[in-house]
Amino acid sequence: MKSTTKTNLTVLSLDLGTTTGWAICDKNKVITSGTISFKPSRFEGGGMRYLRFAKWLEETQQTFDKIDIVYFEAVRRHLGVDAAHAYGGFLASLTSWCEKNTIPYEGVPVGTIKKFIAGKGNASKEEVITAVVEQGHNPKDDNEADALALLYLSIQSKH
Repeated sequence: MKSTTKTNLTVLSLDLGTTTGWAICDKNKVITSGTISFKPSRFEGGGMRYLRFAKWLEETQQTFDKIDIVYFEAVRRHLGVDAAHAYGGFLASLTSWCEKNTIPYEGVPVGTIKKFIAGKGNASKEEVITAVVEQGHNPKDDNEADALALLYLSIQSKH
């Protein structure tokens, strides 16, 4: 499953949240991934996390010269109200940033990603991590593993 993009596109995949997992396949077909925390400090207002997220998107685009398309994990159910609100804020920030920069974006359902990478739509976090490790990665946590799984799905099926 270690396929690469068929075209010279830079593809960014995101597992949105206070700890955001990200993975990118650049135009040279090199995959880079990680996590970044947008947890507000006790001295910040709640909106600062979204401003820092937008700044991170800008910096990421500059680092990789250009982002051609963005995929994100489309979550339809959250375990808590705070998580749902945070996800909505990150999603609004992401889609606004993509629109401003004329970058196409697409949400992919969680079950679709899990089925692709681990063989079943209700795979556990551990099963997704294991499947990503089998692809040669060492994700820090489930957020990075989810972003990598989504990246593999998007580059194999779309590009």
